Amino acid sequence: MVAAERSADLMTNRLDTLTSWHSDWQGLRVAVFGLGMTGFSVADTLAELGASVLVVAGAHDEDRERILQVLGVPVVVAESKDDVPEQLRSFGADLVVTSPGYPPHHPLLRWATESGVPVWGDMELAWRLRDKVGEPSKWLLVTGTNGKTTTTQLAAHMIAAGGIRVAPAGNIGIPVLDAVRDPEGFDVLVVEISSYQLHNTHTVEPWASVVLNIANDHLDWHGSFEAYRDAKGRAYERTKVACVYNLGDPETLRLVEQADVQDGARAIGFGTEVPARSNFGVVDGVLVDRAFHEDRANSALELATLDELRQRGMASKHLVEDVLAAAALARSLDVSPADIHRAILDFTPDDHRNQLVLDTDEVLWVDDSKATNAHAADASLRSYRSVVWVLGGLLKGVNIAPLIAAHAERIKGAIVIGEKREEILEAFAQHAPGVPVIEIVVEDTSAVMPRVVAEAKQLVSSGDTVLLAPAAASMDQFESYSDRGNKFQQAVREAAQEGTDTDADLPDETRD
Repeated sequence: MVAAERSADLMTNRLDTLTSWHSDWQGLRVAVFGLGMTGFSVADTLAELGASVLVVAGAHDEDRERILQVLGVPVVVAESKDDVPEQLRSFGADLVVTSPGYPPHHPLLRWATESGVPVWGDMELAWRLRDKVGEPSKWLLVTGTNGKTTTTQLAAHMIAAGGIRVAPAGNIGIPVLDAVRDPEGFDVLVVEISSYQLHNTHTVEPWASVVLNIANDHLDWHGSFEAYRDAKGRAYERTKVACVYNLGDPETLRLVEQADVQDGARAIGFGTEVPARSNFGVVDGVLVDRAFHEDRANSALELATLDELRQRGMASKHLVEDVLAAAALARSLDVSPADIHRAILDFTPDDHRNQLVLDTDEVLWVDDSKATNAHAADASLRSYRSVVWVLGGLLKGVNIAPLIAAHAERIKGAIVIGEKREEILEAFAQHAPGVPVIEIVVEDTSAVMPRVVAEAKQLVSSGDTVLLAPAAASMDQFESYSDRGNKFQQAVREAAQEGTDTDADLPDETRD
């Protein structure tokens, strides 16, 4: 027992020394959980460093397995989610690096904890390796229940406008390990980081960080709201310059107050009201900075106007908040207000984020498929007065009833998709009994959105908005939220095109 403890202490000491690409990683035995984009990038990186790597995957990926075979990295596919393969037990792992898809209660991670094997995520590994091509980049962390991708992209766009070499990375789709291995290198990485990834970070020291908002989400992964909230709060730990928080969400301020930050780090609030000193906000229709400004006691720096955001399709309250949060991150790097203004004027939000698909007959058709939880759907619903709401899918353990109750008066009708609809239907019956609810039941998932559009057309009238804001994940009927949004947009446009071909609906004697 003493020998085992001594061995564990020696390994802990060795891991503590692995803080650079140029540290001695040779021979370190690392088990990598997952063979998706993240897991593959981890295994590829560790193989390049000379570590001994074993990948444990939940399913085969022939292309990636073939590449890893060339790199000398074996892959073991667990026969079931409860299986801990014998190859892993006998591997003698010094370290586990896990993909974000593996929750803490997963049998593989329970095995690692019980075996005393340290667990890192890809973000922790990337932070330690960030000096591969010279001076380590500054990291800006972006997290929150909603708005992460837009804020990450906006911040990177603003920083690039200031002439700084920057890349958006992380959960945004570019693995952060790929960014740190880029041969040209970057001065700054704006890292979109999920609660899953934050759960397994330990030494990351961000230049600045933001938690945009906190609401119930991913409770099935974390086990409780408290665990989810605490994981988000890890973004603020060890922050050097600015902890950016949401003035409209007291939970984010509490996370800042609880965080162990570095000396000199400031709390910077953002919101859509007139800002106090050290905050970002809106004054007479102008977005302003009263935080990074020498005369912030008496004046503010202008960044952009609400009219300009409206022209970019970004005037909804939650998008204004994203712009302000991104500007706070950029200003922490001394990007000028003029550069931020210029970046805002040529920024276009991502598809499927409150995206106007069609404006016809005074009816708006809006794709907010990226609203995959109740908090995002709430922000989207608040943007419109009279809504035919398209919702449903995988609810991820979240109670949707409060959302329906809060918006019952603005919901003209509801169209419910998804394979399991009972919870949503019961919530409407209890909290919005006067709202017409249409249930989409199809055997062929390709027919979902055409049916949605056909039913919506029967409900709408002038001044209404048909809003796809599902408040749920998409994988029960679609490949992804983007696939769901694309199919909605296609169905809307096809229906509009059919509507212009009026001859098809006219009796023969009335046709030209």
